[in-house]
Amino acid sequence: MRINLATSLIGLFVLGASVAANAAVCPELYNHQYTTLQGDKINLCDYQDKPILVVNTASKCGFTPQFEALEGLYKKHKAQGLLVVGFPSNDFKQEPGDNKAIGDFCKLTYAVNFPMTTKSSVSGANANSFYKQLAQKTGQVPKWNFYKYVILPGGKEVYAFESTVLPDSAEIIGKIKPFLK
Repeated sequence: MRINLATSLIGLFVLGASVAANAAVCPELYNHQYTTLQGDKINLCDYQDKPILVVNTASKCGFTPQFEALEGLYKKHKAQGLLVVGFPSNDFKQEPGDNKAIGDFCKLTYAVNFPMTTKSSVSGANANSFYKQLAQKTGQVPKWNFYKYVILPGGKEVYAFESTVLPDSAEIIGKIKPFLK
């Protein structure tokens, strides 16, 4: 009995040390997990060595056609390591749908295959913790839908882009291209 208890305690200690080591390896900015509209899990720690384009989205916005460019960029550069991830939000009163409606709209209207998280807040006091960190890193909160952030590998450099800057613009491509493999 004592051997089993000792073995169990050692096992718990090793497990705890392993969890702590994994958390230490993943920078705080990436230490977020989300469920996508497709029902998959996405752990940003898995992408810390890749460029990431983050965008808050809405189905009823004048910038909604940017989904086409976002999907095109994702298709073109996914194999080279680019992650495009969308965060649907109703912060600007242009995303009235629930997660199913948002997912159906994105898939049927724009054939979106890049990961889209479940609906959350991206600005103000109720912003999700990832967006709070992005705002802290850049000094800029989303001013409207389709506000973009580019996170370079390792998270040391994060850039914010206004909604009017297209996902496939020279400004955004110029930031991510050196890190594509």
